[in-house]
Amino acid sequence: MSEERQFFTFYVGGYYFGVKVGLVREVIRDQEMTPVPLAHKVVEGLMNLRGQIVTAVDLRRRLSLPERPEDHTPFGVVIESSEELVCLQVDEVGDVLLVSSDIFEEPPETLDASARELIVGTYQLPQVLLLELNTDKVLALEEGVNSP
Repeated sequence: MSEERQFFTFYVGGYYFGVKVGLVREVIRDQEMTPVPLAHKVVEGLMNLRGQIVTAVDLRRRLSLPERPEDHTPFGVVIESSEELVCLQVDEVGDVLLVSSDIFEEPPETLDASARELIVGTYQLPQVLLLELNTDKVLALEEGVNSP
């Protein structure tokens, strides 16, 4: 039996991603960032979100995509992960979508290996392929993987 899944969507480097809407706390823009010396290269910095320190992760770097143009300010999608807030820096935000579980497919082999390991699966929509992002894997920054 098919069920409806609800995703918050965004774009990173031409890809269309979605995360479960229940993980998203808010979307921000132009947040002041404090660099963290010797941090993992995907960590953009730390930010103060109403008194709470939040780590910002650049999804372009995490996905091994080209750097964002300097004149393009990223959006921050603040998600809750393992009882802490993390900000995912994305290129553009999309909509909240309801998607049928009937159209779920495993990640395609044509995706770059570094991106494929971070994807739960895909949903072929009429105009675009929606990639469901595994936020736990995105935030698991093992030594040796994208290290500084």
